[in-house]
Amino acid sequence: MLAGLAGCAWEAGPAARPAASTVRFATFNAYLNRPIQGQLASDLATSGDVQARKVAEIIQRVAPDILLLNEFDYDPAGEGLKRFRQNYLEVGWNGAPPAVYPYVFLAPSNTGVASGHDLDRDGAVATEPGSRDYGGDAFGYGAFPGQYAMAILSKYPIDGARARTFQTFLWKDMPGALLPDDPATPEPGDWYDEESLNDFRLSSKSHWDVPVIVNGETVHVLASHPTPPTFDGGEDRNGKRNHDEIRFWADYVSEGSGYIYDDEGVFGGLEPGARFVVMGDLNADPHDGGAVAGAIAQLLDHPSLAPAQAPTSIGGAAQAARQGGINRIHRGDPAADTADFGDDSETGPGNLRLDYVLFSKTGFRDAGGGVFWPAPGAAHYDLVGPGYPVESSDHRLVWRDLAIVTE
Repeated sequence: MLAGLAGCAWEAGPAARPAASTVRFATFNAYLNRPIQGQLASDLATSGDVQARKVAEIIQRVAPDILLLNEFDYDPAGEGLKRFRQNYLEVGWNGAPPAVYPYVFLAPSNTGVASGHDLDRDGAVATEPGSRDYGGDAFGYGAFPGQYAMAILSKYPIDGARARTFQTFLWKDMPGALLPDDPATPEPGDWYDEESLNDFRLSSKSHWDVPVIVNGETVHVLASHPTPPTFDGGEDRNGKRNHDEIRFWADYVSEGSGYIYDDEGVFGGLEPGARFVVMGDLNADPHDGGAVAGAIAQLLDHPSLAPAQAPTSIGGAAQAARQGGINRIHRGDPAADTADFGDDSETGPGNLRLDYVLFSKTGFRDAGGGVFWPAPGAAHYDLVGPGYPVESSDHRLVWRDLAIVTE
């Protein structure tokens, strides 16, 4: 891994910070994934990639202090991330100031890592990277190792020596895990055979606990990107995995975390009273979409997390009304949406709230947040566009401003 390398609505610009002591935390599924291994690093070798420019400008205009990027392809040397920082973030676009992040955290992802098992149960074990079948049998869906991975960038020092990763934690080792059931048999929880479950990792990418030192105080950034609760069948294997990937953090910050072990074999969760922020594309909407009932409520209603108002945008509400389709019957507030998906009433999920910055009750004072989603006709609307084709990402950057307090 690499570490230590050098409620408002969006309209024309992010909310001004109420105090200099406020820290801006943000998560952004940046859609910087490519179909071929090494292509992202190659695309970022010059400053000519239009999509990457728009992603970078969004980051520059919101100016997070600590940023989680989801769907950023991983390479072990960190070359892609280095080039994105140098050729895009550190170059001001269209008058936006450069975004300089001296510290990064980067570690492997389960996406595209061959499992050696027929996890999609299509009758064959795919071992050659590059195909959809290969992705279906990988520990996390991906055409090659590291596709759809993640990275953390920070203006504050990262304590890499104390970071914990949970890439290899087994799903079956979670007490009461929602293991998927084959609807064609009477036995419970039998979609995967015993041999597969003995290797099956819970995280579709990984779970990271990354301590960041902010003015002498430690903030644990709990980062992940659970699998979408779709692309399966009646067994709901992805929906149940999504639920348990979210549950992992709910357990990690609770007393019942003794079963959890990290990639170094150390057991236990977060120490009581620690200050933490949960960030990521969690792929679960509180009201709409295909997530298992109550999946995201495991965090939103958790007694250790602050019951903060959802960040919103003007553009999210405007786009849902403009696109129509299934958005017309959604129960959630469209101003809180963070993802712009297909709107067909029969096949599309519509726009959803999937990306979150949640924080502990202790150690913070909430100073507001937002979603970067300009409305049609507003400044910087060109960075997000009408949906398709995708201009920057099909997700929106979400931020929250937090003042660190000591008790």
